[in-house]
Amino acid sequence: MTKMKAALMYGPNDIRVEMTEKPACPKDGMILKIMAVGLCGSDIRNLTSDSRKGNYPFIYGHEIVGCVDEVGPEETKYHVGQRLFLFPGTYCMECDNCISGHSENCENEHVAKLAGTGGFAQYIAVGGEKIHYGGIYEIPDGVSYEAASLGEPLTSVFACLENAKVGYADTIVIIGAGPIGDFMAQISKIRGAQKIIMIDLNEHRLEMAKQFGVDEVIVSKLDDPQYAIDRVLELTNGKGADKVISATPANATQAQALYMVKKGGLVVFFGGVPKGSKTELDTNLIHYNNIWIKGHFGASYDQSKRAFHLATSPNFPAEKFITHILPLDEINHGIELTKTGEAIKVVLHPWD
Repeated sequence: MTKMKAALMYGPNDIRVEMTEKPACPKDGMILKIMAVGLCGSDIRNLTSDSRKGNYPFIYGHEIVGCVDEVGPEETKYHVGQRLFLFPGTYCMECDNCISGHSENCENEHVAKLAGTGGFAQYIAVGGEKIHYGGIYEIPDGVSYEAASLGEPLTSVFACLENAKVGYADTIVIIGAGPIGDFMAQISKIRGAQKIIMIDLNEHRLEMAKQFGVDEVIVSKLDDPQYAIDRVLELTNGKGADKVISATPANATQAQALYMVKKGGLVVFFGGVPKGSKTELDTNLIHYNNIWIKGHFGASYDQSKRAFHLATSPNFPAEKFITHILPLDEINHGIELTKTGEAIKVVLHPWD
């Protein structure tokens, strides 16, 4: 078989499922037959904007799980038939950031880009360098491909909550009721958070979020940004939350978060905002209320592995998050389901 099915992006909102060339097996690598691939919010952002600046067609998709279909003559670590999770991040473990425990900030750009995307297809080639540097985990027996695919989106959330030291008796505000917000709620509860307040414009998303340990929901109002702030203060006896996480791609929610956190509390900017945009912050409020602000992106090598173990453990309700399993041919439908909030997590099957 020299051809494979793939979802190729030809431009913003122009995604076509068609036959394309199957990648050749590297001499020192392998070919992974993709059995499931998650549809991520960043994929949707890339697929609906001019992410490649005219360099098309291109195959996105980075939440990749599958089985080894072919190995090169120089590859000895993996064998045909093994079920694997392919983490998109790769770390050199030699630069200053990696050595200091912050491999999410690996300075070696070549290594970091070894296995970033290409999952919206039936096959992907994995080279020897990626295998050497790692970030490939075997899927435990009895764990579905769909559940294992959550190992990637769970990783950054897992790292964020660990780095923010979310724990027992915390009151947490999560702004954004998308899949990431739902992951944050579930893991915050696992870590011992006492009260979780979630805020979103979409009432349906908020209702679905209640199954993940959310205690209170607030339907925000575009024309009244003060409303959500007042409700948080009301639910926290006027003190504000211990930690507030802005998990939306909006500057406005970053600014709002400062007014929802208690004195000495922590605000985390998790969601990336449009490039070039600026968030106006009340620095007097930050100063006099001793507010700490942290940006979060990615996860260390250690955190990525532990997050994968959590995603594939009996303690994590993966089946609750995966609301839609669709054939790759329906990727555009999956995008719409996610954008409207009808779906929490869409997983695509390239072989259906």
